[in-house]
Parts: sequence; C-alpha cells; structure tokens
Amino acid sequence: MEEDRGVHIRDGRLHPAAPRGARDRAALRWFGRLLDSVPLQHVTAVVCTLSVIAYSASAVVPIAPNHRELLIAVISGSLGWLMLASLNRQQRAVDDLRAREQQLAEQSALLQSTLENMGEGLSVFDRDGRLIAWNSRFANLLALPIDLANASLYDILLEQAKRGDFGTVDPVPEARDRALRFYRDVPTVKERSTTSGHVLQIHRGAMPDGAVVSLYSDITERKASEEQMLQALSQAELANRAKSDFLANMSHELRTPLNAIIGFAEAVSSELLGPVYDKKQLEYIKDIHSSGLLLLSIINDVLDMSKIEAGKLELSHESVAVQPLIREAVRMVSERARTRKLALVTTVPNEEISVWGDERAIKQILLNLLSNAVKFSHESGRVDIRASFDDAGDLVLEVEDYGIGMAENEITRALEPFGQARPAVTKTHGGTGLGLPIAKGLTEAHGGKLFVESTPRKGTRVRILLPQQANSPDAAQDSQSTIVDPTTVRAVA
Repeated sequence: MEEDRGVHIRDGRLHPAAPRGARDRAALRWFGRLLDSVPLQHVTAVVCTLSVIAYSASAVVPIAPNHRELLIAVISGSLGWLMLASLNRQQRAVDDLRAREQQLAEQSALLQSTLENMGEGLSVFDRDGRLIAWNSRFANLLALPIDLANASLYDILLEQAKRGDFGTVDPVPEARDRALRFYRDVPTVKERSTTSGHVLQIHRGAMPDGAVVSLYSDITERKASEEQMLQALSQAELANRAKSDFLANMSHELRTPLNAIIGFAEAVSSELLGPVYDKKQLEYIKDIHSSGLLLLSIINDVLDMSKIEAGKLELSHESVAVQPLIREAVRMVSERARTRKLALVTTVPNEEISVWGDERAIKQILLNLLSNAVKFSHESGRVDIRASFDDAGDLVLEVEDYGIGMAENEITRALEPFGQARPAVTKTHGGTGLGLPIAKGLTEAHGGKLFVESTPRKGTRVRILLPQQANSPDAAQDSQSTIVDPTTVRAVA
C-alpha cells in the first residue's frame, strides 16, 4: 500500500513528509518553487480579495448557497496558501540570518586566530580611546595586571606610568598627556625599554575611522646583536688602525737598513770601492742587490696597500699629460717584455691629452697593469695599450694581453689584496697579488672605476675609467682623499 507523500508544517515551516523516490523529490522541489513564485502569490492575493468582495456583496445581492460556500472555500484556500508562502519566506530569512551569523563567527574566529599567531603584539584603540581589538602577545609584552576587556587607553597608560615604564613621573598627568599625544603622533615608529629589561619597537598608524593600530615587537635580541656588532666593528677598526700605525712606524725601520744593504751592494757590485777579483763573489753581491730591491718592493707594496685600505694618504692634484706617462711606463717594462719576446703596442690619439690627478699614482696604475700583462702573456705575443675619451669625455685607459686569462671567480679573487687568480700562479709566475688591488684602489681614489674582462686561455683586458670631473681641482678636492705617496714608482705584480 503506497504511503501518503504530502507535506506538513513544523516549527512554522513547510517540511516534506519523508519523500521516497526521485519523482517525489522532484514534486516537492516543484511545490517549493511554486510557494516562492511571486506572481502566483500576487494572483492568489487578488483572487482572495475579489472573493472577499463577492462574499460581502452576497449580503445585498442574493446568490445561491453553493456559490457562497465556493467563495468561502476560495477565500480559505487563498489565505492558507498565502500563509504557507509567508511562513516559507520567514523561515528562509531566519536560515539566511543564521548562516550569516555563522559565517561572521567563523571569520571572527579566523581573524582572532590570525592575530594570536602573528608573532607580534597588536592593539587597536578607537577614536574614543576604547580598546576594541588586541591579542595575547600584546598583553604579554606589556604585562599589564588589569582586565583588558574593559580597559581604555587612559587606563593602560596610567598603569604603565604607575609601574615606572615612563620613568619617574606623576602618573595621572603623564597618562593624560600621553593619551592626548597618542592620536597626534601617527604614523610613528619608536622604541621603548620595559622595566623587565626588554626593548619593544612600536609601529603605530592611523585607520580611516580615526582608530589607531599599534604593532609591538620584542627586539631585545636584535638590539643585543647590534650592540655586539658595533663593539666588534669598533674593535676591528681599532685593530686595523693599530695595524696601519704599526706599518707606518715600521716603514722607516724596515726601509733604512734595506736601503743601506742595497746601496752598499750596488757600490761593491759596480766596483766603486775597488775591483772585485773573485767573479763568484761579484755574482753573490749582485744577487744581494737584486734581492734587496725585491724585498724593498714587497715592503712598499704592503705599506701602500695598508695606506689604501686605511684611506690616510692624499692625492696630489695636477694636470697630467697622458702620452708621456704611457711612454715612460712602457719604457720601464720594455726590458722584461724584450726577454719574453713580447711586442708592446700603443694606440693613443695624435693630439696631446691630459687628465687632472696624481701623476705618480696614474703611472703606478699603468705600471701594475703592464707588469701583469707582461707576466701573464705567452712568449712571442703582444700587449696592447690604449688611451681615448669616451662619449662623456672621460679618459679611458686599456691594457690588454692575450695570455692565460682568468675565469669569473678568479677575477674576483685577483682583485682582493694578496689574492691570486689560481694557487698555481704563485708558483709559476710569483708576485704578491697586490698589483690589481693597488691599481683598483688608486683608480677609485681618483673617482674612477676599474673593469676586468678575461677569458681563460684567451687573455685579459683591464679598462680604467677616470671621470671627467677629475679634470677640475675643486672636483678633485671634493672626491674621497685616499692614496698615494710611494717614494718610488714601481711595477707591482
């Protein structure tokens, strides 16, 4: 026997009576849509109104009894239908309201969970000084013994003033003054030390509705690290200054005996004091002389590098003719180039060009670059030396060889003091590894830049750019004063 599959009203809402089968569910859905049909509700209301009017008129105009019963049935059915539609709308409205409340509750819980897990303290005071939002991190950082749920800005500031967070002050006027300034001093970032020894960084900003949001970060460890770094930096600077002072003081002590050794060795080897009959002894004396010169050159390199790093030496400022300087530098390395069968090819403009700077420093740059180019070139090769002006009018000096070359990481290492492109270079070619660093330091002292382009087994090109502003004495004096006062200009490799 098939069960009744109608509907019934429960809790003021239309409910299906346990439908069975897809056909029943479709019928219920159709009935629900019919209840929600606004045009049908309007038609029902019109029919009900007309029926009421007709029933009222039957008191004046006689009609058949069965017609009166029909009108009553129509009125009753119409009112019942309208009541069901109204109850359905009310229930839907209640369900929508509950869904919105649930959604708002979930969003509020998510927001509070986010605030609790953000790692920083947060507080929001409205324009009237009421605390309307905060997290537990804020309460923990301020360590306030009051109930924040009913606290105002003045209450919190008063509690902090009483506790001594603002120093030795009268709590009431201090809290009142800070409450007034709270809304004026935004946005702002400030640091505050608590009585427990923590350091808080407070970021405060204004919101569109006049409220103020504050973020509290505990930066105690960061401040301690910064203090340690400052102390370490100060100690490093003191150590570097002590090193520079030691080298400066030792320069005279080291150079004086070496100059004596070199001078006496040169005098004996040139036989100024009389002939040396033993040729073996003469060779030894010449070895002593050349070794002394090499040792003096190394000492000068170390001292110059130390002065460059300390920035204690000043450049002289004069107009330097570039072509004669290049010719002199080429002449000084020509003997070494000849022994290796290298051609030194110079390309310079026909007209005389000049640059404002330190003549000895620029010559030292050229000598260091030429010495490196000769040392790292293959025998019977060539080294190009070029001078020109770029589009901006800056002087460009280039030294290019076609020798062993360097990889990218080797270039970085070669530009560091005492660095060598490869460890094997020290064994095969020698040198202190100060040639490029000194050239770079001297170039930057002129306000210029040094660029290195190199390819392994194809060669290296070093490009020096001395800016146009170096052509004026005033600009040169305004630039960073560093380097150089070498007693002699020499090649450093």
